[in-house]
Parts: sequence; structure tokens; C-alpha cells
Amino acid sequence: MLKQKTDIGSRLSRRHLLGMFLVGITGAIGSACTTNSMERITSMRTDKPQNQDQASMNGRLLARPTQPTGTAPSGLQPLGLSTKRDGLLYVPKNYQASRPAPLVVMLHGAGGDARGGLTPFQNLADATGLILLAPASRRQTWDVLVGGYGPDIALIDQALAQTFSRYAVDPTRIAIEGFSDGASYALSVGITNGDLFSHVIAFSPGFMAPASQVGEPRLFISHGTRDSVLPIDPCSRKIVPQLQGAGYDVVYREFDGPHTIPPAIIDSALDWFTA
Repeated sequence: MLKQKTDIGSRLSRRHLLGMFLVGITGAIGSACTTNSMERITSMRTDKPQNQDQASMNGRLLARPTQPTGTAPSGLQPLGLSTKRDGLLYVPKNYQASRPAPLVVMLHGAGGDARGGLTPFQNLADATGLILLAPASRRQTWDVLVGGYGPDIALIDQALAQTFSRYAVDPTRIAIEGFSDGASYALSVGITNGDLFSHVIAFSPGFMAPASQVGEPRLFISHGTRDSVLPIDPCSRKIVPQLQGAGYDVVYREFDGPHTIPPAIIDSALDWFTA
């Protein structure tokens, strides 16, 4: 579909393609993926400053890495941003403020929590030097699945701002990762905020609903061929070709298995991100 070779032509094609197509689920996690054609291109202006409320409604994150002040602890710690469904932060034991670390925002699946969100990478964080930030959705799943961007984006932005103020983060290695509903949200938020996220990791996604297209993040997607929760054919096998056709750099891994993340897939995703 993309025959234009200029940068301008490529950007226009990506904007049109993702703006006019949506792969989604509208019910609970057990719902099958469906394909819908949007009636208009959904886009937003990114050349004007936005306040926090406007940015959250547009799926935009405003926090950016900065020079941290003071010292902060390593290990597992609560974010302390909410009395209900608080998030977690894991800082590797070998963290040094003089060496900015890669960071991964980790998103749980429907009905999950921050501890479940950390699970795929936590045991490998010390060996790979990753800072892991795991927010928890305000409701059973992420906001865009239940009415549009808003409270979860605001919380993630607050968590990122707090983390950036305390820890040195490499701005060229910031990923957003998720499983199931979290993978769908990671794709959506990652594409909307490609000027912040260099990488997006989506394990068994069901849909993507970016509010806009900013930047060109690299994408890693995996899916089990025997997935009965979010079947592969109407989900990743539709999502991946569209992203590739839109010009995104996509690494895609299918595996013989159900709705899960095999250790080999986790290793492959981490190798890809940390390379």
C-alpha cells in the first residue's frame, strides 16, 4: 500500500492507515477480536502545548527523563500515588545514577494488578539492569477499553514523572510492555507516544486504538497459535500486517501455545530491547 518513498509520504500513509482502521474488543477479556472501520481519521495537534487534562484525554504523556535529584532506593517499592490499586517500581540492585538505565512500563491484563504486571521481567531486571514501572488500572482494565483515554493515562504520567525525578533513565531506551489487555493498551499508548517510547512490547494483544501517531517506536508482538482467549487470526494476524504496511519496524513471534508468555518469548523480547 505504501509506494511513496519520501518521508512526508510515509508519514501521511501511516496516519491515514492507522486512523482509518481499528482492531478491537469491546467486551470482557474472553471476547473475540473484531475489525471495525472508523468513519474519520482520529488525530490531534501536537504542535501546541497541552495541559495535563487535555493531554490525558488525548492519550498523551507529558513526563520526560530529567536529571534526578538526591538519592533513591533500589529494589521493589510502592509508588505511593494511590490508596487503592497502587503501582510498583522495581529498581535493579546495580543501578547507578551516573549510568542512565533503560526503563520498561509494564501493564497487567484485565483483572490484574501491578504485581502481576511486573511478573514477566522482574526476575531478569537485575541481570539486564532494567528499571520496571508497573502502574495499576483504575478499574478492572485500562481506560480506553471502558470509555476512552483519561484516568489511567494521568496516573501513568504521574508515575513516570515521579520515577524520572528520582532515577536516571536513558531516554533512548524506554519501552512500554503489556500482556493481553495490557498488550492492547501498550500498543495504543506506545504509538500515541512514540516520542517518549522507543520500543513497544505486546504479548498477545487483542486490539490497537491509538489516539494519534507520534514518532516511530519499534514494535515486538507475540501470540500463541492456540490462544482461545484472544484468538490469533482476528487479533495479531490482522494487527501485525497493518503495522508493517504502515511502515513500522515490527518483530513478530508466533508460538505453539495458549494465552500466555513462554520463557523463550520473554527472553527474545528482552534481547531485542536491550540489544
